Amino acid sequence: MSIASPRTLIEKYNRPGPRYTSYPTALQFAPVEDPEPLFEASRSATMPLSLYYHLPFCESLCWFCACTTVITCNRDRADVYLDALEKEMDMTLPLLNLEQRTANQLHFGGGSPSFLTPKQMDRLCTGIHKRFQLDSDAEISAELDPRTLSEELIQVLASHGFNRASFGVQDVDPKVQKAVHRIQPDEMNRRCIEWVRKAGIESLNVDLIYGLPYQTVDSFQQTLETVLTYEPDRLAVFSYAHVPWVAPAQKILERSTLPDPETKFSMLIQTIETLTANGYVYIGMDHFAKAGNELCQALENGGLHRNFQGYTTKAGSELAGFGMSSISQNADCYRQNMKELKDWHAAIDENRLPAHKGYTMTADDKLRRDIIMNIMCSGNVVYSRYEKEYGINFREMFAEAIGQLEEPARDGLVEFNDQGFRVTTDGRLLLRNIAMPFDAYLEAGPRRHAKTI
Repeated sequence: MSIASPRTLIEKYNRPGPRYTSYPTALQFAPVEDPEPLFEASRSATMPLSLYYHLPFCESLCWFCACTTVITCNRDRADVYLDALEKEMDMTLPLLNLEQRTANQLHFGGGSPSFLTPKQMDRLCTGIHKRFQLDSDAEISAELDPRTLSEELIQVLASHGFNRASFGVQDVDPKVQKAVHRIQPDEMNRRCIEWVRKAGIESLNVDLIYGLPYQTVDSFQQTLETVLTYEPDRLAVFSYAHVPWVAPAQKILERSTLPDPETKFSMLIQTIETLTANGYVYIGMDHFAKAGNELCQALENGGLHRNFQGYTTKAGSELAGFGMSSISQNADCYRQNMKELKDWHAAIDENRLPAHKGYTMTADDKLRRDIIMNIMCSGNVVYSRYEKEYGINFREMFAEAIGQLEEPARDGLVEFNDQGFRVTTDGRLLLRNIAMPFDAYLEAGPRRHAKTI
């Protein structure tokens, strides 16, 4: 990388900001009395569906985690959850116009989907295939925790067409693992990867986190080198988001040695340099993929998309989420299910749709979302495209936002041209900052985002 003064960039740009997995962000979602109007655009839509299932159970809490989880070792709770999940699907199906569309993506997130027993996983997958028609080339993936994974569970997933497995590794250093309450030996990771490849699951993603207690530039380099021997097809290397007001357990980490922003920034630069030197393409933000991977192809041909699961090739899909806390998105609206397990169960028991928050987008929201997602995915903003599509004068409407990009331009993060502007190679390190000037709610809304570095 050609960053001249990381310290200066940190002082200027290390401030709270969204990750823009959606726009407007979930902070703008508001309680709704009746969620059915949020399905209006879904009733006649013909775009493919991207299905997401939130499986919240974990045996133990990782202290860095800000996901919506339920900590338990009682596998029977998953059976009760699956009962409700099937009922939620049956209540939702009539609202999704399934006669005219199929699903091109299915993803299990959590929590730990691998908390389910093989029998429970088979039941869930069978129930989904019974209710939805998946395309023959659909991307079917699951987030898996090697600490609770079995070879039998992998075989069940493979039998139901899963073609991508995502392993949470975070860091291979035992000292870091102990500090974050996630003991996961390298041998365990390798054994699970062997199971995945033996079962014929084609693609492997590995998640890492930088910015955890006791990590140093040198120690994280060792983690990168170890993980490269796993030969993953994709890597997601996330910046640790310290949001103890969302995840109170993160307060425990404040007692440990968290790397300072300059060290974190150095880890990011080092990660990009190490992975790109080993045949991976930097997709953006926190995603990397082997050259030739479909994510790389989407980046090259303009087909890259971003949603609540991160970067994806499935642009133009409607996201349909199931399970507690899951978020859905159609052409006009977002909706979010209840985040407390008891509330979600109660709604379904009473034959009520469990969405309790939503947001209906305005024309201005859709325009700004288009710009922000373009910055996050391609980094090339051509004013005339928006002027033609939305009937605006871009320079006049976004004069203030363009003005806010002048300093990033002086710092080599953005380059203006006759057509608009583009994000530079260095600017890709700070995509969130470059997108933020186009966010109409950033100043008005509560400042509850993690810092960008």
